[in-house]
Amino acid sequence: MKRTTITLLLTALALLLGCGGARAQQDRTPGIIRSALMGLEYEVRAGINIGGASPLPLPAEIRRIDSYSPTFCFSLEGDVIRWFGEKRRWGLILGLRLENKGMQAGARTKNYGMEIIGDGGERLKGNWTGMVRTKYRGTFFSIPLLAACRINPRLRLHAGPYVSFQSSGDFSGHVYDGYLRENDPTGNKVVFEGDRRATYDFSDELRSVQWGVQAGVNWKAFKHLTLSGDLTWGVTDIFKKGFRTISFDMYPIYLNIGFGYAF
Repeated sequence: MKRTTITLLLTALALLLGCGGARAQQDRTPGIIRSALMGLEYEVRAGINIGGASPLPLPAEIRRIDSYSPTFCFSLEGDVIRWFGEKRRWGLILGLRLENKGMQAGARTKNYGMEIIGDGGERLKGNWTGMVRTKYRGTFFSIPLLAACRINPRLRLHAGPYVSFQSSGDFSGHVYDGYLRENDPTGNKVVFEGDRRATYDFSDELRSVQWGVQAGVNWKAFKHLTLSGDLTWGVTDIFKKGFRTISFDMYPIYLNIGFGYAF
């Protein structure tokens, strides 16, 4: 799934930039000229997401973060920008973004809510003390609606809300070098030592609709080429409302760095 998604994104990007390059060699079409006179601009962008899903602040159950990898997360976006007023300093951006968000992390925990899959396929639920390795990845269709401010002809700031619809997701991993207290912190102790480990999978508990806020900057390096940076901060837990195995909320926080073609 990961390889297929990346292939589709790269193919779409190549087609878009290929079309954009052909346009750059010609005069602007009458449609683009009419849109510009009406205060409308169009842009396609590609970038990478760097970040992760994290509780804020770190709860007492997580004693130490031992490892972190952002993984390769790609985004492809199309934006329509509507400028207002004679000077066209203020505007509104409506976008559609296909993106991946993900991470891999390892932590030492104490009394961490967990449901593991035992050696015989049985499920054991309780409080885990020991090492946890987590893999998170989601594919989303995101719709940002942003207010824009043009500082000068090359520099633009923007900020506003976004909503994301998850098309696929994975939140899984394994535990090791520790023990599980079944049902509560004083329950039966199940020890995992040496090479023994147990897996877990909360993918079915991921929320299908998320929303948050976004802020960023866009710089026009050349006539059509733009460079951009955006911080997206989810304000909803990545898990469904009724999911309580993990006792704290986790929020997706990502920095997107990319480039684009402005028509």
